[in-house]
Amino acid sequence: MSDPTERPAEEPSPSGAIAWMARNSVAANLLMLIIMLGGVFGLMRVKQEVFPAFTLDIVSVRIPYPGSSPSEVEQSINLAVEEEIRGLDGVKRVTSTAAEGMGQINAELLLGVNPDKVLAEVKTAVDRVSSIPEEAEEPIVTLVSQREQVISLVLSGDQELRTLHDIAENIRNRMLTHPDVTQVDLQGVRPLEIAIEVPQETLEAYGLTLDQIAAQVRASSIELPGGALKTKGGELLVRVADRRLEGFQFENIVIKGSSQGGDLRLGDIANVIDGYADVDLYNYFDGAPAVRIVAFRIGNETPQQVADAVKALKTELERELPENLSLAIWSDDSEFLRGRIDLLTRNAWMGMILVLLVLTAFLDLRLATWVGLGIPISILGAFAVMPAVDVSVNMISLFAFIITLGMVVDDAIVVGENIYEAEKRGVPRMKAAIQGAQQMVVPVSFSILTTLIMFTPMLFVPGFMGKIFGIMPRLVILVLLFSWLESFFVLPAHLGHSSGGIGRIFPPARWVTEGIARLRAPIERGLVTFRDHWYAPTAERLITWRYVSVAGGFALFILTLGIIGSGLVPQTFFPKLEGDLVTGSAQFPYGTPVSRTAEVQRELEAAAQRAIEEAGPEVFKGMYTSLGAGPQSQNGSREEGGHMVAVEIQLVPTGERNLSSQEFSNLWSGPERRIHALEHLRPSFLDGALGRRLEFALHLCGSRDWSSI
Repeated sequence: MSDPTERPAEEPSPSGAIAWMARNSVAANLLMLIIMLGGVFGLMRVKQEVFPAFTLDIVSVRIPYPGSSPSEVEQSINLAVEEEIRGLDGVKRVTSTAAEGMGQINAELLLGVNPDKVLAEVKTAVDRVSSIPEEAEEPIVTLVSQREQVISLVLSGDQELRTLHDIAENIRNRMLTHPDVTQVDLQGVRPLEIAIEVPQETLEAYGLTLDQIAAQVRASSIELPGGALKTKGGELLVRVADRRLEGFQFENIVIKGSSQGGDLRLGDIANVIDGYADVDLYNYFDGAPAVRIVAFRIGNETPQQVADAVKALKTELERELPENLSLAIWSDDSEFLRGRIDLLTRNAWMGMILVLLVLTAFLDLRLATWVGLGIPISILGAFAVMPAVDVSVNMISLFAFIITLGMVVDDAIVVGENIYEAEKRGVPRMKAAIQGAQQMVVPVSFSILTTLIMFTPMLFVPGFMGKIFGIMPRLVILVLLFSWLESFFVLPAHLGHSSGGIGRIFPPARWVTEGIARLRAPIERGLVTFRDHWYAPTAERLITWRYVSVAGGFALFILTLGIIGSGLVPQTFFPKLEGDLVTGSAQFPYGTPVSRTAEVQRELEAAAQRAIEEAGPEVFKGMYTSLGAGPQSQNGSREEGGHMVAVEIQLVPTGERNLSSQEFSNLWSGPERRIHALEHLRPSFLDGALGRRLEFALHLCGSRDWSSI
């Protein structure tokens, strides 16, 4: 029989890593500080880009063949090169495109091969092809890579192309002097060329041939090292520097001499034209000739830095340009990234505020504050590790962060609520913090593991799509791991040591706390009533009728699959976001005269002007027309040819207009906007990648069906 005066044995003090961290608040705060500082430094070091840049594992072979038709290119270049590189180790698939004056062959590589090694083998294989015509230029063999276009400036005005080109080149050079801009290209400019035209009658009169003149020109325009001469004063380098860069310099080349000392110069028998290549490529902005200056992001540059630098330079240049020239911003892709960052920041703040409001209403203000702090800690922890796992801040990674905002706070809520429940039962605060956290280790850990298991298979998706899909699971794993770390090694220390001392130091804080407690009392009574009279009886019946419950859940699952499979729920690979650029294009067969294409251009522009007048001029920012080129792809490239035309309409940002880009496209391409020059053409419509570009295209019947893309 036990002695009534004997004291009950004290429960052993909780032990373990969670208990140690809870008791040592300095260590917990230090861990929190390290995570947050690491996140700040990681955010300063992490690369920022609009869309993640990847190697495409494609080797491209481009062989210019001036003056040839697509059929000639296919027979004399593409088929021969395809046959040579198809059997190389590491090559998975070979595709080719034959265009006017150009052959393009792409070799897709197998997974896991060394792309540089395959690139060298492809170069060797192309050099072995002996059937390439002599008139074709040197093959260009490269490993395909992406360049991220950030922002463009359009220089336009009633000036000759050479004048616009010179001014645009000066603008480009000024951009390159800015520390935040490294790569700038000019678009919409035909290649520079010095043409020498000699009439056939002149050749016959002087007994010359074009090959003789070409050889003399080639020999008279050289720049070669000539060795070195040793002298008493030192060594002198000898160099032949006679390269001619201007058209008038070629006119003085001596073609033929006489025994009496007379010289026949090139300018005497030829017309030397210092201008542009004879290709059909013309660009207009709002009807005036134009040149586009495009800035790219490379290395550690951020899209915002590049865009801000270009915009600042534009402000300076507008004060210097003549009155008949204008400079406009075109396709600022940094706005997409800026908007996604703003969305993430806004959602994070809204999440913290909602957590504070809901947890304060049902639990406690102190608990709500420390639980809400778990959101920035978890996200900063992910930022700290992002440079190490080669993940940048881009549209995909920011989307992953937005997804995790709904998950990251769940762990802290479950742990904090269990601690709060223990405190309500009278358990001392520190003991409640330790026991409450330790009791939740298994359920919370398994909850995180199940989420990680759902995302982990995305890490093993092969190929190019795997590089895109792999970003999301890596960030979800990082954020949830830091959320788990904060919930069990930081949060218990804060809840165990918080004593509300601020109310004694600052009395208004105590009044606020007491006021919130009085408001929370009826909410808590209502929650208890709902739990005891509605939720608990319903849960008991569902457990009792477990077979009916399982059957009902399975029926709902089958119903969901049926709704999705029936097409009632739209499905898309990427969400279609509202864009600001609408493009109309037309493509004729190869060989169509540019005058025919220009006729279509005028009618496309006229239809666009009517749509702008109907929609309202306030929705319109500019119209850029490319005669001799197709629509610009997402990587900035264009297919060129006199049989193509593209008209791009830039609308004001989405929030500043009262109609969507789809509605404007319908106004432009609707039945009342018939393109009379294309009566025999069939229209089709498509949405661009990520919804950033909305296009309508007009093609000949029997040509490529764009509606199937």
